[in-house]
Amino acid sequence: MSDVGELRVTLTVDDFDVAVAFYRDALGLEQLADWSGAQGRVVLLEAGRATLELFDEPQAALVDEIEAGRRVSGKVRLALEVAGSEATARELVAAGAQQIGSTVTTPWGDRNTRVQAPDGMQLTLFSPAPVEP
Repeated sequence: MSDVGELRVTLTVDDFDVAVAFYRDALGLEQLADWSGAQGRVVLLEAGRATLELFDEPQAALVDEIEAGRRVSGKVRLALEVAGSEATARELVAAGAQQIGSTVTTPWGDRNTRVQAPDGMQLTLFSPAPVEP
């Protein structure tokens, strides 16, 4: 049994205001706290349930090939479950993201769209396959 109660991913960004506008305002992550002060700025955004997905290089290359047509992601990529991956991607592109590849149906049945946030972070937006009765 794990003692871990929460997974937080911390992004250090070059343009804080652009990052907040993208993740909080465009993506719709709820702001839980603002701990900004004279020494620096920080906000905590709610992103639902967290999991840690570990890939080896061949699996990372496979997923990049499926979602983007080539090896494009770095060591960290965020994957976010959304109601409609294609519509969310359009909204994020309008907010400054770059779309990387088109929306695809993965071999496991999800609808995935890859975008790159203004800060350079790659996001996989996925809508799970419908569960059959």
